[in-house]
Amino acid sequence: MRRLFAFSQWICLLLLFLAVSGCAKHEVRLMETTGYCGCQECCEWQRGSWAFLKLNFWDRYITKGKNKGEKYSGRTASGAAPQQVTDGLFSVDSVKKPWKLPFRIVLPWLWFSRDGTIAADTRYYPFGTRMKIPGYGWGVVSDRGGAIKGPNRLDLYFDSHQEALRWGRRQVQVRIKR
Repeated sequence: MRRLFAFSQWICLLLLFLAVSGCAKHEVRLMETTGYCGCQECCEWQRGSWAFLKLNFWDRYITKGKNKGEKYSGRTASGAAPQQVTDGLFSVDSVKKPWKLPFRIVLPWLWFSRDGTIAADTRYYPFGTRMKIPGYGWGVVSDRGGAIKGPNRLDLYFDSHQEALRWGRRQVQVRIKR
């Protein structure tokens, strides 16, 4: 009985230590962020190919870089579909914007929050790295852009070109969870 009590004390101390120290490492870094979307202007693709006299206007082709002329799928470099941050039903955003509550209650896919897509230099931040960007929310690195070089540059995905332009280019303190 005494051994069991001593063992449970060690477990409690271990759990207390883990709770105080934190399991995940966090790093805060000043980074330059830019908004982008999946449009022709942001992702450098065009409708139709001149090889087919642009009669195949439903197809999209890459216009620049080493893959010029190949079909554009709209997927990220990791193969996932890009997505914008979505705040869930039980979030601070629901309190700040109460007009969104009816939609969040009725539509089940809006009940839960969803991380956004971040494009980063994967030499510094591998796919799957979570980051908290003030004004944007939590995002996951699942893309890499051609102009993103170095550890202090990020692109943030938005659903519309207007939202991406509204974000523009900002210097923000990013919290990186490794």
